[in-house]
Amino acid sequence: MKRIAIFASGDGSNAEAIARYFASSDKICVKCVLSNRQNARVHDRMSAIGISSITFSKASWQSATEIVEYLDQEQIDLIVLAGFMSKIEPPIISAYNGRIINIHPSLLPRHGGPGMWGRHVHEAVISSGDSQSGITIHYVTEEIDGGEIIFQASCDVASDDTPETLAEKIHELEHRYFPKVIEHLLQ
Repeated sequence: MKRIAIFASGDGSNAEAIARYFASSDKICVKCVLSNRQNARVHDRMSAIGISSITFSKASWQSATEIVEYLDQEQIDLIVLAGFMSKIEPPIISAYNGRIINIHPSLLPRHGGPGMWGRHVHEAVISSGDSQSGITIHYVTEEIDGGEIIFQASCDVASDDTPETLAEKIHELEHRYFPKVIEHLLQ
């Protein structure tokens, strides 16, 4: 059985979509969710479907020792960033090199890097006049949004799209493709 740890900071809709996708699998499971925010909605979502979710302190995330020890103890095969709004520290990247993936709400390399997350990305896409946006699933390296691209899917950006309507289109792509890409990587 391949074991996934999801890192999430907020609502947790992607984490839930991934967990539900693998709920009946006998080959892949979501073992746990790690967060940097105690009040993140992801905890409620995971509790409702019986998956352990844990909040680690800012100091734990910065030193990374406790995080790596926990992941090792849980025998994690893949770390999935699903709305994790913090930089991954080098010790975690080193310990899980090539086994950490992220989803970004644009077609990288456009609209990526520091400060480019959530609504900020959608606002940048719209203000740039891009006719396409989408999702990028990529490996995590020390360079923010700079890792090798694994998968991209696109959607049209309509002339009347707002950050909210574009976010809805992006969420649909995330929920449709992220679990399938994870499955492909682990098989």
